[in-house]
Order: sequence, then structure tokens, then C-alpha cells
Amino acid sequence: MPVVNRIADMSDDMTAWRRHLHTIPELGLECHQTAAFVAERLREFGVDEMHEGIATTGIVAIINGQGEGPTIGLRADMDALPMSEETGLEYASKHEGRMHACGHDGHTAMLLGAAKYLSETRNFSGRVALIFQPAEEFGGGGEVMVREGIMDTFEISQVYAIHNAPGKDFGSFNTRPGPIMAAADTFHIHITGKGGHAARPHDSIDPVVAACSLVQALQTIVSRNRNPLDQLVISTTQIHTGTTDNVIPETCYINGTVRTFDKEVQAMVVRRMEEIVAGQAATFGLEAELKIEFGYPPTVNDAQKTVFASEVAGEVAGEAGVHETNPVMGAEDFSYMLEKRPGAYLMLGQGDGAGVHHPKYNFNDDIAPIGASFFVRLVERAQPVAGS
Repeated sequence: MPVVNRIADMSDDMTAWRRHLHTIPELGLECHQTAAFVAERLREFGVDEMHEGIATTGIVAIINGQGEGPTIGLRADMDALPMSEETGLEYASKHEGRMHACGHDGHTAMLLGAAKYLSETRNFSGRVALIFQPAEEFGGGGEVMVREGIMDTFEISQVYAIHNAPGKDFGSFNTRPGPIMAAADTFHIHITGKGGHAARPHDSIDPVVAACSLVQALQTIVSRNRNPLDQLVISTTQIHTGTTDNVIPETCYINGTVRTFDKEVQAMVVRRMEEIVAGQAATFGLEAELKIEFGYPPTVNDAQKTVFASEVAGEVAGEAGVHETNPVMGAEDFSYMLEKRPGAYLMLGQGDGAGVHHPKYNFNDDIAPIGASFFVRLVERAQPVAGS
């Protein structure tokens, strides 16, 4: 596999960086230790500009190439998940209840490796903007960085990101033009009935029975209101009510997620949810309130940039190592950057092992040189030095 030789020489460094970051997982926008570590490394590498404190702890570092040209953005996420680690690793999380269970420590290490190489060689024109982003898992750090103006301030013309992919062939790249990850919205339903003694249900208005019926009715949106060719997931994930066996509770809370790729499908779901909630409330003679929080939009790859990124990935992994993947129903806030600039999001296979968001997950350090090589070849191919 043609990993760039200089980057292959950095393998031990990237492993050390990644494993240190793994010990200090941080959540949301509050990635202070992580950002400090990243900033220290970037200063050592000799980047030309360092812009800190974007979206609280985000960083944009600029490396100037040879001569005039556009600016290409490369993004890595830095945050972890609020869960306990069960790996037993010597470099396991030192922060109880927090874990790098999605490999953002590895994404950061890959981009640091690319940063070191690009700072040394500068075999490109224009500029590279290295985007180290907090709060991908929750908090929408990508949206915050875009809202704070990074695309315009740094004149970024195109933008790319990689995510590790357990279960995909080691070292393979997986991507597709168009939608690759879904929009993620959250629904909250608050039901208010009339509590009372469980032995006298006729004196109460039972929110538990209404909740059971309501959850089943919501499933008909997928089975009966959706075009079978449209991708849609509606999952009810929480029902909270009651305190004991002989009391009919007064209230009930229902919570869940909606995943879509298309705005018309998303609008249909909202309309049908409103109708179903109102109808069920009338059926059972109680009150029900629906609230929908619109989350990350779908992650949509630019068609031309995806072809280009796939060609570059083929240089690193070989043509047989680049695959067009199916869309997945997970969500990603890199979507906000792709809404503002053309680019592509790719998944890098790391072989067998626990999946992301699992307490036994661990990033495979052996893919870091592959990801870093992709980043640097992407820059050199997108913005070649004049006359080269």
C-alpha cells in the first residue's frame, strides 16, 4: 500500500499522539486539553497561522504553499462520548464516564500527521486550512465553526474529512456522491392524562395506554406513508412514566429519533407526527404535546469532488481499495461544512473489531498513515505547484 514514505516514518509519532489523546477524552465544545495538545504540536511543526478559540475550543491552522492559489480545508473532529470504557488498555480513558469510542482521537492524529508533512514539504500552491473541530457528537461544533465564519474568513474553496470504519476492509476507502449520511432530528412527546388508583381506572385518564397506542401509530409513518424508495427511520427510544404498581400516573414522556435524506420526506414526517399525536390525544381524551428538534442536516458529497477524492484514495489504497458505499442512517455535522463548500466525506476501513460507540471500541493506529497520506496527496493533487 503506497503510504507516503515520510508519513510512514511518523507512524510511531501518530500512535503516541493518538494514545495520549485517548487518555484525556473531552465532551462537546469543552475540548480544552485536547485543543492545547493539538496547538502545541502545530506550533512545533511551524504552521504559518494559528487561530484558536473558534467554537470555544476549535482551531484553524494555516499552512502556506508555494505561490498563489486557493485554500483547501481538511477537517478532523476532537470530541469524545459520555460513556465508560471497557477496553482494559494501558492508555484507557483517565476521565471516568468519558471515552473516545468513535475514533476522533485517531482522526486528530491523522490530521496532525498530515500537518507535519505539509509544513515540511509545502509541495502545493495556495494554502491549507487545518480544521480541528469540537462537538461533533453533540453540540454541532461544525455548525458553530461555520456560523463563526471560517469558510469566508479563511477563503476555503473545498473541504474534506475522513471517518474510521470498523468492519470495513483494512485500508479501504468508502464513499459515494450525493447523500452519504442522514439528517438526525429528535422528537419529544409529553402526554398529560389524569392520575388515580390503578384499581379504579374508570376514574382516571391513563397516559400509559395512550403512549403504547401512540408509539405503534408512529410506526405506520414508515410502513404506510413513505414511498418505499425513500429512506426513513423513526425509532422511539424512551418512554418514561409511573412510579409504582397501584398508581395510574398523570403524565408520560416519549422520545425518539427521525433519520431522513430528503427535505420533503422530513416535512411529511413532521406533518404526520403532528396529526397522529393530535388524533391520539382526542381518541384517549387527554392532552399531548409534540416538540421536534431539527438536528444535523444530511451529509451530501459534491459529485465532482467525490470522484476526485476517490481517484486520490485509489493512489493510496489501489483502485480495488476504493468502494462506493450505501448511504448510512447515522448523522455527521461535517454536513454544515459541505452545505457551504463543495467537498467529500470518506470512510476509512480499519478491519475487524468493536464498532463505534461501543465500550470496547479502539481506533486502529495502523490506518493513521493511510489517512494522513490521503490528506497530503489530496492537497498536492488539488493544488499542484505551478510548472510541476
